Amino acid sequence: MNWVYLGKIVNTHGIKGELRILSDFEKKEKVFRQNFPIYIGKEKRKEIIATYRPHKNFDMICYKGVNNINEVLKDKGKNIYITREDLALQKNEYLLEDLISFQIMEDDKIIGKIIDIVYNKAGILLMAYNLEQKKFYIPNNEAFILKIDLEQKIIWTKNAQGLIL
Repeated sequence: MNWVYLGKIVNTHGIKGELRILSDFEKKEKVFRQNFPIYIGKEKRKEIIATYRPHKNFDMICYKGVNNINEVLKDKGKNIYITREDLALQKNEYLLEDLISFQIMEDDKIIGKIIDIVYNKAGILLMAYNLEQKKFYIPNNEAFILKIDLEQKIIWTKNAQGLIL
């Protein structure tokens, strides 16, 4: 299976078995919906989403066939995963984690390589190393990213060289 990290169950909510999930996943609309399969913990136990609702900065779900807090307490603190196959991305769609190891091109020169994705309150940053192994961050927006070539694994940028300190 091709596992994708979705988030973490941080608590329960109420007495009917609702779970409070903390997730930065960028395609929540594809996942947090009725009858979508999710996989819980290291053992990847399969559960099906019965209900979903956003609440403050959390995603609230109930498992199908569960309506008692005592049935879900064991999952508190566990990570949640989905499969890439269940996500069913279209040909031109990608997850941000897919960009890790992509080359960064600017003005027809390689200026670095993506090594990680950073989520912060201001937005999403692509963490990169330049050719001298200096770390820098590129905001994931049109002001810096011109084009992403999924086949050649290249991100074309503008103004990103100015971010290297």
